[in-house]
Amino acid sequence: MTKTMRKKLFLFALIPLLFFSCQNKTAEEKPIDTTIPVTITSIDTSGIDTYVELNATATYLVKNVVKANATGYLNSVNVATNDFVTHGKELFSIKTREAKILGNSVNKIDPTLHFGGAIKVTSNTSGIVTMVNVQQGDYVQDGDALVTINDTKSFAMVLSLPYELKKIVTIGKTFSVTLPDGSSRIATVQKFMPTVDTASQTQNVVLKINGKQDIPENLIVKVRINKTSNSNTISLPKAAVLSDETETNFWIMKMINANTAIKIPIKKGTETENKIEILSPVLTREDKILLTGNYGVGDTIKVKVVKN
Repeated sequence: MTKTMRKKLFLFALIPLLFFSCQNKTAEEKPIDTTIPVTITSIDTSGIDTYVELNATATYLVKNVVKANATGYLNSVNVATNDFVTHGKELFSIKTREAKILGNSVNKIDPTLHFGGAIKVTSNTSGIVTMVNVQQGDYVQDGDALVTINDTKSFAMVLSLPYELKKIVTIGKTFSVTLPDGSSRIATVQKFMPTVDTASQTQNVVLKINGKQDIPENLIVKVRINKTSNSNTISLPKAAVLSDETETNFWIMKMINANTAIKIPIKKGTETENKIEILSPVLTREDKILLTGNYGVGDTIKVKVVKN
């Protein structure tokens, strides 16, 4: 093979290499889109209310025990557990031993004596019967407990209030009460119990339900207590506020033009379930703050707003 032929072969072999090299160079030089898709938000000036939710238990503060007013046998029992009884209703009748043994004989001698009649035992309150301790025919003694009645007038919610919150819970103040089924009631503070629990340092507060009292005893409900209310605030959604791992430094990403956002350190104030108060810097309604696409980015980023 001559020298000229070797040169020609070399050139033919070099052409494909140059072709692929040019293609790779073109691919490498293709610009990469570094803009981040984001959504934005603006400040909220509607105010911030902070609150705490505490448990309260439905209960009857007064449980009346009706006792036997004579010694003898129960002639009749006119009440059962879960019955609702009114004040003055006859619950039992008692026949004394003497009346049971001698009643008919004495009445035959002198019918006007009416000897041997049963002694009535009536309810001393209106309420729900929770326990009946006797049955018809039982022998009872004067003073024996016959039945327990929950006084409907004493129905209340008992709230365990941390003592440091007592200054915001006053007699006559109303609160929203949420039941486990999602329904709600309004309750009014009636009185404070005179003692504080040694271990938890909580004081029991009696709340009276306004309106229909159809809540079962021992039901645990949530009482929402407002702590602070500030109408002159500037706040942002929680998702717009970022922090470091120790949650000591906070910042937002603010738009400075149509496609650039920068990091702005902030000082936060009151925080609720979905909003954070911004104490500084002063933000205006015209400011556009990143709501999404702001996590884990640099101090200055190129962005593309996909939703307002």
